[in-house]
Amino acid sequence: MALSNAQYESILKKYERTRDTNRHILEERRERIYRELPAYREAEVSAGALSAEAVRQMLDGDEEAVLRLREQLSRLAEERAALLSKAGYPADYLEPIYTCPLCQDTGYTATPDGLREKCRCFRNQEISIRYAQSNIQDMISRENFSTLSYEYYQGEDLQHFKAAVELSRKFAENFREGCHNLFFYGTVGTGKSFLSGCIANELLQAGYSVIYFSAAGLFDRLAYFSFDAKGKDMLHAFYGDIYGCDLLIIDDLGTEVTNSFVNSQLFSCLNERSLRQRSTIISTNLSLEELRDRYSDRIFSRITSGFSLCKLTGPDIRIYRKRRASSSASGE
Repeated sequence: MALSNAQYESILKKYERTRDTNRHILEERRERIYRELPAYREAEVSAGALSAEAVRQMLDGDEEAVLRLREQLSRLAEERAALLSKAGYPADYLEPIYTCPLCQDTGYTATPDGLREKCRCFRNQEISIRYAQSNIQDMISRENFSTLSYEYYQGEDLQHFKAAVELSRKFAENFREGCHNLFFYGTVGTGKSFLSGCIANELLQAGYSVIYFSAAGLFDRLAYFSFDAKGKDMLHAFYGDIYGCDLLIIDDLGTEVTNSFVNSQLFSCLNERSLRQRSTIISTNLSLEELRDRYSDRIFSRITSGFSLCKLTGPDIRIYRKRRASSSASGE
């Protein structure tokens, strides 16, 4: 599912526009400071003159020139910071501006071995382009912690939902601390997909890459790339996405046509993401007994031993909402 050249160029153009915008903002700030604080500009000119003089001294064999220059530049930097502070500006007001400090708005960061790799912000843009059809943007606009309500639950169902909400909040809050997996199961319409969307929204806002697929959609896509001659070239990139994203959400497991291909692909996905220490959320209307009977022993073992299991119960909230909306519309 590699990006087209046009899509790749589009991302790079965005970075270029971002750098131009931030550079323009910095230039305007610098002009403002020069007008309001002439002493600041004088200090900058002095720093440039000192550097030029130090170079001349080093060429003449003065070994102490570098040390003196460092001390003098440090003192001038303190003076400039003091001038900004006295005028009510933050000390870093004239520092370079970066929308993404990690890559400094280039899209790439350096690895420990000196190579370049795509920054998280670049990968997020790739994910956004590739999976616009997954409807995750629409889903999280409706399904997030700010729209959460307990009014549809009572008794034991309410306690289950409250526990699930607490588990979901902790999952999102502690995401950076390590690989964690969630398995939501229970009756239809009890909030499993909703809580997955809540977590996705929190992590996307924090800059993590999140991929959402219904189980049927995921395995249909894998089958197409695996068996269609036109799709095979994209299979490797697709595997890279679903294996390597920070969080993969597989919704409504059990709604797909289950066969040996699905069993094999699901186990490979779970196994590979475990090896890469990547988190996964699965939701299903199946009971644990139905899960065991429908999928291989390896899959059942991997889920029950490697995921936090969270059961939700109660009436179908979607039906309840429709009935209430219908009653309101009829004036009852």
